[in-house]
Amino acid sequence: MKIQQKINSNFIKLDQLLKLAGLAQTGGQAKIIISDEDVYLNGEICKVRGKKIYNKDVVSYKDYYIEVIADGE
Repeated sequence: MKIQQKINSNFIKLDQLLKLAGLAQTGGQAKIIISDEDVYLNGEICKVRGKKIYNKDVVSYKDYYIEVIADGE
């Protein structure tokens, strides 16, 4: 499933994005998902919970693909 997630800043941290997109309900759950090496950033495994995700970056988890659309200045 492809999700276009709008944010109101230049970037969002990976764990926050997973919560905002509804793939994790808590920060702890996001941490587990990321530490299990199930999350990809632009096609590469990402294990950094606080990784900054910018406009047009694509985060994938299982069958979900989240494209970030940044409105920030």
